[in-house]
Amino acid sequence: MSQNPLIELLEKNRLLRSPDEVALFEQTLEKLTQNPDSKDLPSLHLILDDACEQPEVMFSLVHFLESFEVQEQVQAFIQVMPDLVKRAAEWTAILHSRMMNDAIAKAEFEGKVRSMDVHEGDTTRSFISSLSKKVASKSSTSAV
Repeated sequence: MSQNPLIELLEKNRLLRSPDEVALFEQTLEKLTQNPDSKDLPSLHLILDDACEQPEVMFSLVHFLESFEVQEQVQAFIQVMPDLVKRAAEWTAILHSRMMNDAIAKAEFEGKVRSMDVHEGDTTRSFISSLSKKVASKSSTSAV
């Protein structure tokens, strides 16, 4: 989605498997925060990966995503949600949960879903429902 070399570097190091990958990820994200561009939001969302080995580092990306205007963040999230869930169902659920716990983001998300055509809105609502069930099922399985 993005031709930004910094985002490509984040993508390359997104699994955070080594101290070098963590350092490159953090340094790259810091550079991006100095000149944020909302056009990068879809690509930035797609950096999230459930296979990352340092989720606390990945949360720095979540905080960066949340630093954008709510309308832009919600629009990007809805846009990439079908692709995001393929490799980051847990991160998708985390982002959705965080939006639902913020009154402004929740209203924006619900408004965007309501304004979609019937098929898109139903698909998004169904997707969120199945995502919630999938993550809840995975959580209860891993707690055993």
